[in-house]
Amino acid sequence: MNEALPDVPEVRVVGLPQLTSGFDLVERLDLPMHLKVHGPLEPMGGEQLAQLAERISLKGRGGAGFPFHKKLRSVAETAIRRGVRPVVVVNASEDEPACRKDTVLVNRAPHLILDGALLCAEAMGARTLVIGVTRESTQRSMEAALAERGLNNGRRSALRARVQRNPIRMVTGAAASLIRSIDGGPAIPPGRKISASQSGVGGAPTLLSNAETYAQLAIAARIGAERYCNTGLYDEPGTVMLTVSGAVARPMVIEVPTGVPLRYVLQLAGAPPVPQGVLTGGYHGKWIDAATVNEAIVSRNSLDAVGGALGAGAILPISQDTCPLGESLRVAQWLAEESAGQCGPCYLGLPAAARGMADILNGGGPAALEAVKQVAKSVKRRGACSHPDGSAMFLESTIKAFTDDLAAHVLGNGCGRPVEGVLPLFEGGQTPTGIPGGQGEEESGPSRQKIYVDWTLCRGHGLCADILPEVFELGADGFPTVAQAKVPRYAEAKALRAVRRCPALALRLEEDTKASAPDRLPVLSQRGGRGRRALGSGR
Repeated sequence: MNEALPDVPEVRVVGLPQLTSGFDLVERLDLPMHLKVHGPLEPMGGEQLAQLAERISLKGRGGAGFPFHKKLRSVAETAIRRGVRPVVVVNASEDEPACRKDTVLVNRAPHLILDGALLCAEAMGARTLVIGVTRESTQRSMEAALAERGLNNGRRSALRARVQRNPIRMVTGAAASLIRSIDGGPAIPPGRKISASQSGVGGAPTLLSNAETYAQLAIAARIGAERYCNTGLYDEPGTVMLTVSGAVARPMVIEVPTGVPLRYVLQLAGAPPVPQGVLTGGYHGKWIDAATVNEAIVSRNSLDAVGGALGAGAILPISQDTCPLGESLRVAQWLAEESAGQCGPCYLGLPAAARGMADILNGGGPAALEAVKQVAKSVKRRGACSHPDGSAMFLESTIKAFTDDLAAHVLGNGCGRPVEGVLPLFEGGQTPTGIPGGQGEEESGPSRQKIYVDWTLCRGHGLCADILPEVFELGADGFPTVAQAKVPRYAEAKALRAVRRCPALALRLEEDTKASAPDRLPVLSQRGGRGRRALGSGR
């Protein structure tokens, strides 16, 4: 079982260091050492700073990859139009078990992050700076850095600066969650999507970006755009911070120029020579296979082109000796547990998808596979944040990447390989206990029932898709897209409820005679006439 990554794992660098300059000298660069290593930094005007970010093609390093110069200009223009001072927020809420690059920067080079944030604050006339963190180590390091600069949250301060500590949760890192917590609310998405550039902290236009993004801006401001662009690729210049873990001998955070072959990065960490697959972009990312690894280079465009994702910079190979579906199930269960619990598609859909993955591994057959596909499709673009979208992308990538193993589990007796737990999770990667409707062993296994749609009665109310998304999806005409389907064992109670609540009485359940099950749920049948319903064996 792979242990959780430490806050500050081993740090390596390929080529000349930029963000990691001075790491070979001290464990943490305090302000005097930071200035010795990087030198002083001159202020810049707002448009000058935006032009710099545009020339170096700086994009957010937290996963979304939004162009920083557009965000900077949007905040500045909104602040001028409304006549208010903007707010600057650093998002160092690195809450994914496989990501540590921002945590490393905050713990070892906090002043580089502050340099970039303070450049933006001064250029736009901001009077508030907030750094969002979730770990005790990052809180201590950043609070010490603010004190070393003489910055505090006093009312008389020219710039009020403070650290906002939130719980370690996947949804905490969402921009809307961090803003909500800064305003005194819970660190969960508010349920409405509003651009922080237009209305963020306290309703003011807010420049919110990832910790590494600000650090990259500070490097570029010191050395200039031309020198910065001499490193890495022409269209994606500079370096990238990656966290490499999974089936590796040496988990590490590594700074590499863009354009370095991905296989070289894996070799440095001691990954298997021919990995079974590599998860790119973290647990909201995508799998690529061993052949694709040899084609990929470290860049956002390259990984996108081969079906991967740079995301938040997490790279996780797995060996040929472990079950990829079992490894992915552990992650799917953790993602379900991390739901904020306020959006139905996320709160109910992600646990349903995790149960579907478990059902596949336990011999659920094609019905279980179809259930996972349907649920993953149904949760996308329906949440208050990106968590259900990222989780669905991970599930769909898993199904697409490991077709041979999927066939072995769905059509046969499994792949025969153990689950080693090589993908790091918090709390030892234990199965979450708070998943809504979590199942025991008696709720997994082959399907025992089939559900049918009577097209002579169906009126397209759509209630079946809301109650039983594992089976039903509505087509463009508003009617179910299937006429009959096997019901996963864990969803049998929901199927019974769907039959009972169908306004048109157009659904019926029948026992699947090909499935063997010693105990049976009551099966609901329908009789003609006035739509009377009876419990029994069905006739």
